[in-house]
Amino acid sequence: MDTKAFLSTILSELKEIGYVKPEDIPNIDLYMDQITTFMDAQLAASKRSENDKILTKTMINNYAKNNLLPPPEKKKYTKEHVLTLIFIYYLKNILSISDIQNILNPITDRYFGKSTSDIRLEDIYTEVFGLEHQETRNIMKDLAKKFNTSMKTFEDAPEEDKELLHTFSLVCMLCYDIYIKKTIVERIIDNMESSGRKPGHSPEKTK
Repeated sequence: MDTKAFLSTILSELKEIGYVKPEDIPNIDLYMDQITTFMDAQLAASKRSENDKILTKTMINNYAKNNLLPPPEKKKYTKEHVLTLIFIYYLKNILSISDIQNILNPITDRYFGKSTSDIRLEDIYTEVFGLEHQETRNIMKDLAKKFNTSMKTFEDAPEEDKELLHTFSLVCMLCYDIYIKKTIVERIIDNMESSGRKPGHSPEKTK
């Protein structure tokens, strides 16, 4: 594989993924069907295949049942509901429902629907996803290193086997990277839970 061509293709795909900008979210309350249609259109670039669904009615109802998503008002969802669903969409690809509850519920408990707060849920969303551009650049640099490393493996293998082995090496390195980062995230969440230091909550004083 040509390194520059490969990295260029991946970069183009990452640029297409992007994220949903707050100003693109309607300022009016939406019904369930409007929510699923909006999310499907906005996050279409994240799909692996055309038939994939970003969100379904069943998913949204399950999030509400699991206390991940505050209940709608008269079957209508606010802009903050959409922001929360986007957080859930990205987190659910890595974390379990209980881990998402532990990391996200303190945020929604403190900031969801709190228009008088100095920090709104939209401010948190904008700040977090504003890091996306630099993080994409960092990922591309790391990907280039891993790609080049994989191309140097199995130097003594037959030529007809090298492409398969190089690809397998790259996939394994990327998966290990994901495994390590997922483990770190889980340790952070476990530590928050055990120490009581959840965002927006102070640890209880010992008597």
